[in-house]
Parts: sequence; C-alpha cells; structure tokens
Amino acid sequence: MEKLLNIYNSIEGLSHEEALYHVNKFEKIVLPKKTMILREGTVEDYLYFIDKGIIRFFVNKVHPTEPSKEITFSLISENMFCSAYDSFITRNPCAYNVETVQETVMYRIHFDDLQELYERSKVGNYLGRISAENLYVRKTQREISLLMHSAEERYNNLLKAYPHFIREIPLKHIASYIGITPQALSRIRKQLL
Repeated sequence: MEKLLNIYNSIEGLSHEEALYHVNKFEKIVLPKKTMILREGTVEDYLYFIDKGIIRFFVNKVHPTEPSKEITFSLISENMFCSAYDSFITRNPCAYNVETVQETVMYRIHFDDLQELYERSKVGNYLGRISAENLYVRKTQREISLLMHSAEERYNNLLKAYPHFIREIPLKHIASYIGITPQALSRIRKQLL
C-alpha cells in the first residue's frame, strides 16, 4: 500500500490524513498466476492499482473453421492503475477478459467507493481524471504503434519500455500483443541475437 500512498502523498495540497482516507478505501488482493480477474460478459466493478505483478487483457477470437485463439491487447504492470474501464464507467458487460500473468498484488477500489471519493473531494476527481487519461494515452500509443511500426520495431519498443516483460510473460502473449504469430516473434528474436 506504500506505493499507492506515495501517489496520494505526492498530490499538492492533500494532507496525509486525507491521503490515508482515500487509500483506506482500497482493498488489497493477492492473486495467483493465471487468475481470471474479469470474464467477458460481466461488469467491471473495480479500479485496480498494481503493486506487483502483471495482468493482461485479451479477447477470445472464434472462427468457424479454425480453432479459437486468445488475442492479448493490453499488458499492465507495477505502479499502474487499470480497469476494464469501458465496462467500469458504462456499467455494461465487458467484451473481453482480464487475467493475471503471474502472482499479482493489487489494490482495488469498488465503483461505489470511487464515486463517493469523486463527490467528497477534488482529489478523487483529480485521480480519476489522471487514471482515465493514462489509460487513454496507453491505448492510443498502442493503436498508433500497430499502425505505424513494423513488428520488429514494436518488439524493440516493448523491450525498451518493459524489459522485464520478456522474462515474465509467455512469448505467445507477447507475440499476440505486438500483433504477430509466435513463430514470427521467434524469427525476430533470432535476428536480434
């Protein structure tokens, strides 16, 4: 909870007592590797702060003549806020799944508690806005990368930004995330050696 408290304590004009009040609205959860946090068709009730670990967002692509496959479209790691935000804010069922990639320690706040913080203080609104902006920026950067960069560039950019991903995330998920097959990722990795 220290990392989350540090974020709140860094907000100018917020007393330590107010920071504690906000942070105490979060619940700590520890989830084993490969735990489904949210399944397609359910409503997201929480905003999460990842203290330790990695989670992935993915869809199950079903094709009538081919086996179904999982397509990873987001990887989120330590010190980041995350949520199936579209479901969280609309209160509609989610169209994708969220799963831990490794054992993950997170702090979560329920939708209703977050709404109370929004109503109670400007800080709640500020952090909500910052979280939404960060989620939007990450999403936009990924979309631009898929449109503008080669698979090798996307892999290299991922390595630079998150070098630990290569050690901690199965390569099939990394390949899916950068929009290529595991075989194509193997070729790229061989070329880089």
